[in-house]
Amino acid sequence: MVEPALKIPAPVNVVRPNTYVDSVALMRVSGALTALPRVEAASLVMGTPANRRILADAGLLGDEGSRARPNDLLIGLRCPPDAVDEVLAELDRLLRQSWSDPTSEPAAPGGEQPRSLAGVSDGARLALVSTPGPYAAAEALKALRRGMHVFVFSDNVPVEEEVLLKTEAHARGLLVMGPDCGTAVLDGVPLGFANAVRHGRIGLIGASGTGLQQVSTLLHSYGAGVSQVIGVGGRDLSARVGGASMLDALDLLAADPGTDTIVLVSKPPAPDVARAVLARAAGTGKPVVAAFLGADAQEAPGVRMAHTLRGAAEAAVGVRSESTTGTALAPAPAPAPAPGTLTPGIELDVGRTWLRALYAGGTFAYEARQFLVGRDVATGPGPGVPGSPPRLPSRHCVLDLGDDVFTAGRPHPMIEPAVRTPWLAAALRDPSTAVVVVDVVLGHGGADDPAGAVAGVVAAELAALRTAGEQPPVVLGFVVGTPDDPQDLNGQVQALREAGVTVLDSSTTVAESVADILTTIDGGAR
Repeated sequence: MVEPALKIPAPVNVVRPNTYVDSVALMRVSGALTALPRVEAASLVMGTPANRRILADAGLLGDEGSRARPNDLLIGLRCPPDAVDEVLAELDRLLRQSWSDPTSEPAAPGGEQPRSLAGVSDGARLALVSTPGPYAAAEALKALRRGMHVFVFSDNVPVEEEVLLKTEAHARGLLVMGPDCGTAVLDGVPLGFANAVRHGRIGLIGASGTGLQQVSTLLHSYGAGVSQVIGVGGRDLSARVGGASMLDALDLLAADPGTDTIVLVSKPPAPDVARAVLARAAGTGKPVVAAFLGADAQEAPGVRMAHTLRGAAEAAVGVRSESTTGTALAPAPAPAPAPGTLTPGIELDVGRTWLRALYAGGTFAYEARQFLVGRDVATGPGPGVPGSPPRLPSRHCVLDLGDDVFTAGRPHPMIEPAVRTPWLAAALRDPSTAVVVVDVVLGHGGADDPAGAVAGVVAAELAALRTAGEQPPVVLGFVVGTPDDPQDLNGQVQALREAGVTVLDSSTTVAESVADILTTIDGGAR
């Protein structure tokens, strides 16, 4: 007998002409709709050609959606036909709530918030751009010409336009953060995804949003604080862009009387760009710590190189302790277990083999891979089709679930943690899985209860395995946040621990522990 093929429901598209919604609101609403009981998938995008291709790849584009224009709001749903009206009603409610957010900036005196840069007062110093990528550069250029620094949250901006913007900004003595910039804290004001961190005298500059969040929150936990957190966009240190914004940000922090120490965070820069950045850093006259993860950059005078995110925070605290008198800083955390030893309380099933690291933060995935050099590690999913259950590779895998290959037609897992749920369930159910890794990122812009989605799946799957008489895989995790973040750091950690997650202090400590576990497995624990 031949089994019938899996039938994926046809998508439902709704197009709302000339309706613009910014990308953050679109991701939040998409996540909320996906969580509805009768909705299998939901995605809200502007109807640009690139977004239509993304929906098509996710199996969420039909005939009506293919005719959407860039200024149209395009809604892609996979749900029963009789649920569509209910979903659209909830969508409208969520959009009204998003636009009337009581935490948003107040309207200008005597009127509504300006709807374009033309309506902004001449005294404004910063513009946040969150439009579809093809239009972001034009809006950013308008802001620069009005004398404003620009935070460009938008992605899919051509690199040629990024170079143009940063050249214009440099000529005007301004700064472009981005494109695809996820994190900044400027004069205490968080932008994008950022944590509630203590004010202090350490300035951070990074081409990595989650890397900046990890370092800033570790500094907070050590008793230190930050003066500014400046994101520059993931391509800034590429050969094409040349580190334009990081160089300008270094000049700004060098001249800032409120900054004593500077920390740089990035994945490996282009070699010539790394040399230029380190030379500029050495010329600031201030102590600088550089964490170029995976790079083989040489130290410059006055620049201390760090090889991990935790190492960057520890080095910055050490520099502050050495260079500042009268400032009490908390001691650095206890060192990680010596190589070859396991984190206390971890028990391995000798029949299990593979690592399944499922990160929401791309930099955490990159840092983890540093500890696995020489091992066969997959960085993408196993074979599958749009709309089908996730398939894990038959080897170790370290996945960035915020990458475009996973988020096509879906919100980012930092905004909607349930996006990771099927991957987590698949990893826990796989009898070959030895170790599962999860990260939970708190702060402004993030989900209200990111640990809740993880804890629910972990608790249910581990209980099912124990009921079946099986020893479950080890589950390691870490939480990026501070007690002042809106999600309640202690409650998030407690929820994970009660579910069966071994929670460690940082992304670095988890990566070190994973390397030790795999060494133990390879050494004959099977």
